[in-house]
Amino acid sequence: MSGILVAGIGNVFLGDDGFGVEVVRRLEARGGAPFRTDGTAEVRVVDFGIRGIDLCYALLDGVDAAILIDATQRGGAPGTLYLIEPSRDETEGAAADPYAPPVLMSPHEMDPVKVLQTVRMLGGGCEDIVVLGCEPADFGFEHGEEGRMGLSPVVGAVVDQAADMVETLIAQTMERLSLRTV
Repeated sequence: MSGILVAGIGNVFLGDDGFGVEVVRRLEARGGAPFRTDGTAEVRVVDFGIRGIDLCYALLDGVDAAILIDATQRGGAPGTLYLIEPSRDETEGAAADPYAPPVLMSPHEMDPVKVLQTVRMLGGGCEDIVVLGCEPADFGFEHGEEGRMGLSPVVGAVVDQAADMVETLIAQTMERLSLRTV
């Protein structure tokens, strides 16, 4: 598959970790009109949840660009949105060192860096990757809970803004992809 992959990442049973999944749901609820082909790029929007292996296979399937949406702890105020472009060094990690142990990933693990390392280790790669992250408020463990379904109010309040950002990123990426084919 060539085109653009939009991947919602996260565990809906761990509070704000379900941010990426909720953004994908919001995008799908909008009707998906921006996610159709324009003749140069197909756009797939997928809720990967915690299925890291499935995301690996999707990236190995030959995408031109990927937008990963996930809760991302970077020290900002809860609800802060980040646009991150992972450097090749961050995603190569152990794969660059021939003496390092191989990256091991559980089928249900969803660490985007490990996913990208695994894709590169298997000979695949997508150079056009961005991560839209949101600073979480909590994961449902902070008050003696054993996890929690649903986003905190502060993170839930930025889901529409994040969906708008994804739509803008899709449009910009489609434009870039069409310029490359000329």
